[in-house]
Amino acid sequence: MRVFPSVDALLASGERIDLASLAVPTSLHAEVGVRLLNAGWNLLVEKPLAASLTEADALIAAARDKGLVLQPGHLERFNPAVMAVEPMVRSPRFFEVHRLSVFSPRALDVDVVLDLMIHDLDIVLRLAESPVRELRAVGIPILSRKVDIANVRLEFESGCVANLTASRVSTERVRKLRFFQLSEYISLDYARRDLLRIGLNPAAAANLSAMDAAKLDAANLPPGLHLEKPVIAAGEPLRLEIESFIAAVRNGTRPHVSAEEGRAALALALEIHRTMAEHAVRAGLA
Repeated sequence: MRVFPSVDALLASGERIDLASLAVPTSLHAEVGVRLLNAGWNLLVEKPLAASLTEADALIAAARDKGLVLQPGHLERFNPAVMAVEPMVRSPRFFEVHRLSVFSPRALDVDVVLDLMIHDLDIVLRLAESPVRELRAVGIPILSRKVDIANVRLEFESGCVANLTASRVSTERVRKLRFFQLSEYISLDYARRDLLRIGLNPAAAANLSAMDAAKLDAANLPPGLHLEKPVIAAGEPLRLEIESFIAAVRNGTRPHVSAEEGRAALALALEIHRTMAEHAVRAGLA
């Protein structure tokens, strides 16, 4: 393995590079990424795609001009449980998402929204498939100068509502997404990479008597409900992400997570920043 002291030294070496993973601080994504794209490198860029929409657009434009793959590193999209749940989604009506982590000095150049919640914003946008109509947000700095805990409520044009909480000052690690759709509840555990589905059999439910309703089945569910734990294919998200990126480069195809989707998640995160700032002024937190 060759090691270079700087990007300048690497580019000046004439080393042939077809693809690379860019893991510099978010504030440098555009500065470094555009240079590498202009040099002909396909890029997997750690999330978030950039620090601003202007910078994200510069990356996307450079990739488009060179005909290269630009894939944002939204790792959770490659979680086997997330990949398994996508075909199950049917007009979801409500999401409840929690992503809690213990404090770490890592990634303090961004707040908890761009550090942790960005994963869930990307996934909820993907599953809701509807423009955001309204958002409310509150965020508080606890152990750093940036927001360390945030709560966001989104309402989509479809009427779907999502409530998201992210914290990097928790005493425990929690990474769960739950959503409700017609006659069904689905719970996804990112860490355990598993799913739980509880569905309603409308015909059975309509025929329940008061006595029947008082009885519980072996799964402790009232009659008319059924519980399922879908089998999830084994897979390591980081490996799946890299394999997907390489396949997109080899085949010249759109990556599983596109740069435009990365930009959309960033745009929502930045709007959350604006709304949190407004709330901080109203609440005397600014």
